[in-house]
Amino acid sequence: MSKFILWGSYCENALEKRQPYRQAHLDGLAKQKESGVLVTLGPTEDNTQVFGIYEAEDEATVRQLIENDPYWKNGIWTEYEVKAWIQAF
Repeated sequence: MSKFILWGSYCENALEKRQPYRQAHLDGLAKQKESGVLVTLGPTEDNTQVFGIYEAEDEATVRQLIENDPYWKNGIWTEYEVKAWIQAF
């Protein structure tokens, strides 16, 4: 298993626009957390970016999880980048 970080951007007015998709988004994240693939995920304080840490077999798995999230499918997340990460400490 390898660790990956996610950096992404939110659309404008994300707090309002996310409402119809929020519960499905949170339910999906809870399942990912339960399975051990999601370490942590959340927005920056100003709600303009999202940061996450995943532990998965490969980058493709992480990208699939992101692209199947209701926030990505409905334009709440507007772009993202995934990088392999080495946890030094």
